[in-house]
Amino acid sequence: MPDPAALAAYEDQWSACPRCRLAETRTQVVFGSGNPAAELMFVGEAPGFHEDRQGIPFVGQAGKLLESLLGEIGLARSDVYIANVLKCRPPGNRDPAPDEIEACELHLFRQIELVEPTVVATLGNFATKLLSGKPHGITRVHGQEQQTTLGGRRVCLLPLYHPAAALYTPRMLQVLREDFARIPALLARRESPAPARPAPLAPLAGVGAAEPAVQLGLF
Repeated sequence: MPDPAALAAYEDQWSACPRCRLAETRTQVVFGSGNPAAELMFVGEAPGFHEDRQGIPFVGQAGKLLESLLGEIGLARSDVYIANVLKCRPPGNRDPAPDEIEACELHLFRQIELVEPTVVATLGNFATKLLSGKPHGITRVHGQEQQTTLGGRRVCLLPLYHPAAALYTPRMLQVLREDFARIPALLARRESPAPARPAPLAPLAGVGAAEPAVQLGLF
């Protein structure tokens, strides 16, 4: 079961994380936010200017679009958990460096382990490549669900375009909308209990109890 107290304790433990050079330029660590026991978790790239100031992921224009897309599928920000690959803002919003990702990835994997989502939606290239363990870019794999193991559990990984990339590109926004529309079905599938296995049939009349049912073609 998810442990919100353990998640909060881990965030507090690393609120002054020194593991990479970004500790020298950040305003604060942007750990994550939302429902600590969410079935759906979003993972983006890194905090931007507004996130660095407020300490909350996805609070700028991309965050507003994310909330709008969630509303279209009947969810609110409070229903999901949101995090990033990096917990500190790269200067000038540049791309994350490989050594920064390597230094920070343990925090993300620990978050996934503690939240225990059933569906993880990756937003953009960096999150998709890290969590899928594959080099394929988001243009190739967006909207294509993958089964993988994260935090010691099997999850459904759904790569999506980053909302920031769709802000000023109507075609990309439409694709993102279509991919988002797949999320409710993925959640329903993951939450549905496995069908019960049928009970063995009783021996047919006239058939000896010692005769295996499999020989009769019942299984």
